Amino acid sequence: MSALEPRIAESSAAPPRPPGGGILGPAYRTLSVGIISVIFLVAFEATAVGTAMPVAARELDGIGLYAFGFSAYFTTSLLGMVLSGQWADRQGPLRPLAVGIGGFAAGLVCSGTATVMAVFVLGRAVQGFGGGLVIVALYVVVSRAYEERLRPAIMAAFAASWVVPSIVGPLAAGTVTERLGWRWVFLGIPVLVVVPLIVALPAIRRTASGPVDTGGAAPAGFDRRRIRLALGISVGAGLLQYAAQDLRWLSLLPGAVGVALLVPAVRGLLPRGTYRARRGLPSVVLLRGVAAGAFIGAESFVPLMLVTQRGLSPTLAGFSLALGGVTWATGSWVQSQARTEPYRERLMVAGMLMVALGILAAPAVLVESVPVWTPAVAWAVGSLGMGLVIGSTSVLLLKLSAPEEAGANSAALQISDALANVVLLAAVGAAFAALGGGAVGAGHLTGTPGGVSHPAAFLVVFLPMACVALVGAWVATRLQERPAAKTG
Repeated sequence: MSALEPRIAESSAAPPRPPGGGILGPAYRTLSVGIISVIFLVAFEATAVGTAMPVAARELDGIGLYAFGFSAYFTTSLLGMVLSGQWADRQGPLRPLAVGIGGFAAGLVCSGTATVMAVFVLGRAVQGFGGGLVIVALYVVVSRAYEERLRPAIMAAFAASWVVPSIVGPLAAGTVTERLGWRWVFLGIPVLVVVPLIVALPAIRRTASGPVDTGGAAPAGFDRRRIRLALGISVGAGLLQYAAQDLRWLSLLPGAVGVALLVPAVRGLLPRGTYRARRGLPSVVLLRGVAAGAFIGAESFVPLMLVTQRGLSPTLAGFSLALGGVTWATGSWVQSQARTEPYRERLMVAGMLMVALGILAAPAVLVESVPVWTPAVAWAVGSLGMGLVIGSTSVLLLKLSAPEEAGANSAALQISDALANVVLLAAVGAAFAALGGGAVGAGHLTGTPGGVSHPAAFLVVFLPMACVALVGAWVATRLQERPAAKTG
């Protein structure tokens, strides 16, 4: 591990905070409740929207673009992350967080009122841009406002805030989808924006607003080169996703343009050596992408697989992921304990092996004799591993980042996360469509038996993602710097 140990970055506008106490102690209680409420909102959206997505795609005649409904969010979030990192480093996290929450809500409204799949995807894109602003701003808040000893605990609290949405979200979204229609799942969530706005923003203004203290020097301006690279990575990811969904020879052209935009942008926005898995911070950033890409690439298809191949209702299909929220929080709690710190790397290797096992076991449900609850158990195991890995990558990143670099490095971590989601969803989405995935909705999405079955279309999603997770287990062995050789 690098010896770099960052100080808690004090905002020029923030009053000093007394030492001691936990994240719910007097010095941190209001701030913790506020930012956890933001994570709660994001979590509820993710679990609820994932449950409603199969029905929305069918009614909008967009099953062939099913993966795009997820990846559009990640594509535009890439631009939002880079902008948020620079914005937060230079002016504080308050404004990008407020704008991001507003954009997040606006995207939900756009998707909820869509009459064609293209508008639905547009709404997801707007929502993704807002989400990108929010998540990086929250990391900067954690870096500035919390002592280093408290950061594992607040990351564990972030994970714990997924538990209730993971249990209630699928049930609520499924019930609303079946009784009122899928649109109300999207249109109802923006109401929750009020809570973060009322609670989080005033607390952040008091504790983490304003630019980093640079010792009297004027804060640097926005890095226009990084903004151009961010735009390039978003456009490139979008073109790559479009080419993967179109599946025509003509689509090779936008695909090639997308790759040409992505490669220099990735090299410029991620730490040097990331895709060579160089030890230390580059491998931390790479592992985040590998873990998130493999898990989300597979998870996006679990409800669709259960609805179309086993005839489950949207409620039951979405509920199959609910236990995963509990085990994810458990894994994050384990990594937050002081006694596990010396074994963090081993825990992360074990976590990635759990992710691979969960992804590999889930498609067993394609065999009719296998119980329909099998994916729920498999996803609980994989989510436990993700809790160990994701919480640890966040802690390690902040530990390896100087205060004035917290925004940029947090953006790099989230870019790796989102870009891996886009690329891997594009790949498995193309394979899914090529093997007849676009026809799986016939007769199934209302929860009735019968219709077209394409189990091979799902296998080309889950099996490659399990292999990617195994690669992540190797990357997890490279998070610590090699000790310098002794001389003399």
